[in-house]
Amino acid sequence: MPGPIQSLTRAAAILRLLAGGERRLGLSDVASSLGLAKGTAHGILRTLQQEGFVEQDPASGKYQLGAELLRLGNSYLDVHELRARALVWTDDLARSSGEAVYLGVLHQHGVLIVHHVFRPDDSRQVLEVGAMHPLHSSALGKVLSAYDPVAHNEIIDLEREALTPRTITELPDFEGVLDLTRARGWASDLEETWDGVASIAAPIHDRRKMPVGAVAITGAVERVCDGGEIRAQLVAAVRDCARSVSRDLGAGRF
Repeated sequence: MPGPIQSLTRAAAILRLLAGGERRLGLSDVASSLGLAKGTAHGILRTLQQEGFVEQDPASGKYQLGAELLRLGNSYLDVHELRARALVWTDDLARSSGEAVYLGVLHQHGVLIVHHVFRPDDSRQVLEVGAMHPLHSSALGKVLSAYDPVAHNEIIDLEREALTPRTITELPDFEGVLDLTRARGWASDLEETWDGVASIAAPIHDRRKMPVGAVAITGAVERVCDGGEIRAQLVAAVRDCARSVSRDLGAGRF
């Protein structure tokens, strides 16, 4: 029987190291931890980065796990407690709202979509599990920035790109949006990320009352809004879903 392939063994060791260590590790950290030459470690990291399994922070040059790992299949996601607890509630939300539902978590200056329920109609839709949504313009990102101190710190340093004419880019204005989000318990995105698209999101908390993610519905502006205002029944539905998932995670009443 042929023996293990050394390069694959080393790549697996790097992935395990990034999964179990600090949030980000530099090249020297990876090489010294695994007893590899820097050139060898760099070559493997570069390959993993090209495949999306590893991401490199452009500012610090450090590495962390990449979103592509989530695309490998539902076998990993099914053991993800947040997604597992949210399955029933997000399905119910999609049915009651008639819109697509997204479950997102903070990941490398953005929102990683870990679960996506299609809009319950016959339209053609693309699964977005593993996709990244902007932290500064999406409803999911605003909720995480409002409730998660780590996300808030990241958004302060982030370049807030104007994705549409409605995108809020100035920090004082954005901080005002976060204050409003915390006051009312939900966030909205009215064509700030994509033209013609609106979203509503609410935070999900765990048993420690810490924010661990957010849930959102997304759809055409004319369906999500009425007279330029978010439909109140959709806000209530999203918040009820978030509270239900939070309760299942042990957060109690919110």
